[in-house]
Amino acid sequence: MEPPRGGSVAADTQMEMSMVGSNGPRALVVGMGIAGLTTALRLHEIGWSPVLLERSQQRRMGGYFIGLFPTGVSAAERLGVLGAIGDRTHREATTYDISRSGRKRPGLGFGDIPGSPRLILRGDVEAALYAAAGSVSEQRFGSTPVEIVEHPDGVEVTIRTTTTDGEVTETTEHFDLVVGADGVRSTVRRLRFGPDEDYLSSMNHIAAATILQSPAAGYTASDGLVLAEPGRALWVFPFVNHLPGVMMSYRTSDEASELRLRPVDALRRAFGPAPLGPVLTDVLDQFDASDDVLFDSTHQVVMPRWHSDRTVLVGDAAWCLTLFSAMGASSALAGGDYLGSALQRNAGNTPRALREWEGRMRPFVDQLQKVGRKDITMFVPQTRRDKLNRTVLQSVFGTPWGKQLARRAFADKPDDPRSIDIAAA
Repeated sequence: MEPPRGGSVAADTQMEMSMVGSNGPRALVVGMGIAGLTTALRLHEIGWSPVLLERSQQRRMGGYFIGLFPTGVSAAERLGVLGAIGDRTHREATTYDISRSGRKRPGLGFGDIPGSPRLILRGDVEAALYAAAGSVSEQRFGSTPVEIVEHPDGVEVTIRTTTTDGEVTETTEHFDLVVGADGVRSTVRRLRFGPDEDYLSSMNHIAAATILQSPAAGYTASDGLVLAEPGRALWVFPFVNHLPGVMMSYRTSDEASELRLRPVDALRRAFGPAPLGPVLTDVLDQFDASDDVLFDSTHQVVMPRWHSDRTVLVGDAAWCLTLFSAMGASSALAGGDYLGSALQRNAGNTPRALREWEGRMRPFVDQLQKVGRKDITMFVPQTRRDKLNRTVLQSVFGTPWGKQLARRAFADKPDDPRSIDIAAA
């Protein structure tokens, strides 16, 4: 998913050019999210000249809760941005499994998932990457490709730029490589590989997220909450020195109809008709008042191939693991990092580098997509049986000794995709 992110830092000009140049191959990286910034940074490290395009007129910041697993931590550390990303995990937090009527009991939070992910905001990762990549790349805001023509010696790309005053210009430029890192509804994918409907596999769920303006009613900022019912769920995530984040999701057979509704109206209907109770009422009121929200359908991208000879898709544009895998940010970091390694090893032979990159990334991503499809029941129980199973797991693994047992079991599985350092080879 490519959610809207709130807050912004306006660009002083339409195009920001680095004072640090390179005479190496020229790459166009479309999308200034995690995958795009990671790729630009890594390409510069191996001697390429990256040009970053962003459709928006300014860089977007903020965003919803994410977890950074060992896969992503390793890539971020190698890129030199792990310290700047930080860690918002609230070590003293307590997560409660709650009902809308007010019942609560200790439960399992996101931080208890095997792999002990760092709990952060999407904006934390993007800000750290932008600080590193911004000084070593050319950035153009308000810009998007409208035509991509590939030939044996490179790619001719026509770029449309719209200024803040509405003036539109088009230029055609030569690049040695085009990287589509522009999200689940990728323009690069559409131009080079075909329409969205050929590759989007629906998860039949709507996801909504925001940052709360105050702790949920009756709870503190250090409390995590899970309200899980068949076909719908609410999660509240506590952070250190930051207001909590919230994610809501519900099952639907008609995503398009849901997206035509006002988000809060769709959510109230999805969690009805039973009385909402104090927590849901408060969270939905805060969601409605927020100017930075995610409300979108959930899809995985399923493609037979992520690259041609000189065009490659990375991150959500290529695979979109969805929120239910919890590995979107980590896989974007790993994918961009390893792309640079493959190009470095195959200097002068970009088609071979892309084949090597996909050959290693695809089994990894296939595993993660399976995790996303399977683990959806952990986030949103689909049936009463799923809800019962979840209650049993809470009683076993919600205790301190149960959590330790789960962590030891994960440590004994070095091939778990959440811990694989894909770019280390």
